[in-house]
Amino acid sequence: MDKNLVLAKLKELKEKSKKRKFSQSIDLIINLKQLDIKKQENKIDLFIQIPNGKGKKVKICGLVDKELVKESKDNLDHTITREEFQSLNIKQIKKIAQEFDFFIAQANIMNDVAKFFGKTLGPKGKMPNPKAGCVAPIGTSLKPMKERLEKTIRIQTKNEAIIKAMVGKEAMDDNEIADNIMAAYNSLLSALPQEKNNIQSVLIKLTMGNPIRLE
Repeated sequence: MDKNLVLAKLKELKEKSKKRKFSQSIDLIINLKQLDIKKQENKIDLFIQIPNGKGKKVKICGLVDKELVKESKDNLDHTITREEFQSLNIKQIKKIAQEFDFFIAQANIMNDVAKFFGKTLGPKGKMPNPKAGCVAPIGTSLKPMKERLEKTIRIQTKNEAIIKAMVGKEAMDDNEIADNIMAAYNSLLSALPQEKNNIQSVLIKLTMGNPIRLE
């Protein structure tokens, strides 16, 4: 994918969009082909590092025991200790699930995390995932994990052969958005069995705008 093309399309996207009172999200939409995602081996589920973040604050909650309480409180946006798990009702857990983008869990209490939070976080795709770097062994520094998650996006297929991911905000510099788009696209490309032959079309879209095709 050519960066100059991406920059030109971003300019077109913004020029054609009606001005809003907020900075709209920019989504990357990739339609796939020749890929039966009903087969488990063909499902796409990647956590990708984009160089410039999404242009919005990423909120992270720690689910920890005493060994990582200080690390969590010093570095993350919110901390829930193992002792507090059973005091939370389902309404409170649902509110917490809605409020935070990622959850970091202490590795040796994952069974308890699954027991108390799994039914709520699981369907939302927010259970602490080792692939995303969200499971922390005792003694881990959480600051690097937080910094990495602030630039992490998840791209996955669900029930259709299509991927949609937020790659920036309208107010961001176009060069930063373009670099994010290319990083996401290239990471996906390398994960596809037939690489470019599995891509039908690539589009970008503002929250309240019409999509524009990149390729």
